[in-house]
Amino acid sequence: MKLPPPLLAALAVLRSAGGRPLLVGGCVRDWQLGLEPKDFDVEVYGLDYETLRRALAPFGPTDVVGRSFGVLKVRLEGAEYDFSLPRRESKTGAGHRGFAVAPDPALTEAAAAARRDFTINAMAYDPFTHRVLDFHDGAGDLQKRILRHTSAAFVEDPLRVLRAFQFAARFDLTLAPETAVLCRSISGTFAELAVERVWGEWDKWATKASKPSAGLVVLKQSGWLQHFPAVAALDGVPQEPEWHPEGDVLVHTGHCLDALVKLETWRAAAPAGRRLLSFSVLAHDFGKPSTTKQAERRSKLRWVSPEHEAAGGPIAESFLQQIGSPLELIPRVRQLVVNHLLHHQGAEEYRDTTVRRLARKIEPATIDELIAVMQADHLGRPPLVSTETVRRLDHLRTAARRLALEHAAPKPIILGRHLVTLGLPPGPQFKPALDAAFESQLDGAFTDEAGGLEWMRNYLRAHPPVLNSPQIPAP
Repeated sequence: MKLPPPLLAALAVLRSAGGRPLLVGGCVRDWQLGLEPKDFDVEVYGLDYETLRRALAPFGPTDVVGRSFGVLKVRLEGAEYDFSLPRRESKTGAGHRGFAVAPDPALTEAAAAARRDFTINAMAYDPFTHRVLDFHDGAGDLQKRILRHTSAAFVEDPLRVLRAFQFAARFDLTLAPETAVLCRSISGTFAELAVERVWGEWDKWATKASKPSAGLVVLKQSGWLQHFPAVAALDGVPQEPEWHPEGDVLVHTGHCLDALVKLETWRAAAPAGRRLLSFSVLAHDFGKPSTTKQAERRSKLRWVSPEHEAAGGPIAESFLQQIGSPLELIPRVRQLVVNHLLHHQGAEEYRDTTVRRLARKIEPATIDELIAVMQADHLGRPPLVSTETVRRLDHLRTAARRLALEHAAPKPIILGRHLVTLGLPPGPQFKPALDAAFESQLDGAFTDEAGGLEWMRNYLRAHPPVLNSPQIPAP
C-alpha cells in the first residue's frame, strides 16, 4: 500500500517505541479493491495511551478528544490521521451509542478484528512486512462481492444495517443470506437510531454509490425497507409493460439510479450536486403508488399514473424530513420531482421564451440538474430508448447553454434603482412595474440594461403612476 511519507515517518517512530502499528478498516478494503485509499486509520498494538501520545507529539499538535476511547488525532502536513489502541466494547444500552468502550493494548489482532462490522472492513495491513491480516476472509468476500458480518455481535448495533445498505451501493455488494437474517432480527431497533446517524448513511449512499440499486436491494432483503415508507410503497406497483418492460416502480427506480451515477453530470459533481440528483431520482416516482390505475389508452386497457409527478412532491419532502436531510436540499429535490416530465409536454422545439420560463419555474433547481433527472428516468427502462426523448433533451441542453441558463435562472435586469433613475419615487408602484419588466424580459422584449430602460420608459408612459410623479424623461 502506498502511504504518505509523513504517515510512514510516524509509523516508524511508533515501531521504534515498541508498538505494532497496523493500517485498518476502509483504507485496506479500498486498496484491495484497487482504489486509492484516502482515509488512513492506524491501530497500534503494544503501547499504552501515554506512550502513544509522547511518540507522536514531535509530529505536531495532537487532539486527545478521543482519549477515553483510546483514540488520538494527529495532523501531519495538512492531513489528519486517527491513531487508536485496540479496544473492547460491551453493550450497555439501546442504540448506536449504547456501548462501553475500553482501550486494551494487550488485545490480539484477531480479537480486535472480530469487533468490526463486516469482513471486508476487518482486514489489517502491516506497513513494514506488507502482510495483510485477514482473519475473516474479507479479501475472499470482496472478490465474490459479498457483504458478510464478522460475528454475532453484529446485532448489538442497528446502525450496521444502514451501513450495509450504503456499502452495498458503493461497492456493488450482495448481502450474505445469514447476514440478512440477522438484519431482519433487529428490524424493531430502527427507532433507537438518532436521525443524524440515519442521514449519515443515506448521504454516503447518495454521494458515493457506484450501484445505488444494490443498496435498495439490501434494504428489501434486510426487512428495513419498511422503515422508509415512501420507498417501500414503490415495491410491487405495476407499470405498463409496453412502456416499462423492466418491471415494477421500485425496479424502475433502481435502474434509473444506476443510470444516473454513470452520467457525467453526476460523476463530475461535488457531493452537494450528487446528493441532489440521487435523491431527486430516488423520489421522482414517489407519486405513482397513489395515482396508478388502469385506463384505456390507444384502444387498450393499460397501467397509467396520471399526474404522479405533482403527487410525488409532498411525499419527497416528507421522506427527506424523515431521514434528516438538510433543509436547503428539500425545495430543490421537490422542484425536480414535480417537473421531471416537462420534456413530454408542449411544442416540439424549445423556444428561448420557454427555456427562460422553465429555468425560472424550477428554481432553486437548475435546467442542467433537471436534464440529468430526465436522462436517468429515460434510461431506467431497459432495453427501451426513445430517440425522440434524446433529441428533446439535447435541444433543451443546447438552448439552455446558448442562453447561459443551464446553471441558474434568469435574474431581473431592471431593478428598483433603475426606476429611481427614471424619476419614479420609491413606493408600492415599484412592484407592478418591476414584475411587468421581468415578464417582458422572459419573453425576450429586451436582453440588456439599455434595452430594459427603454422598455421601462415606454411602460411608464403607457401606465402612468398613480402618484404625482415627475414626467419620465425622453431618451
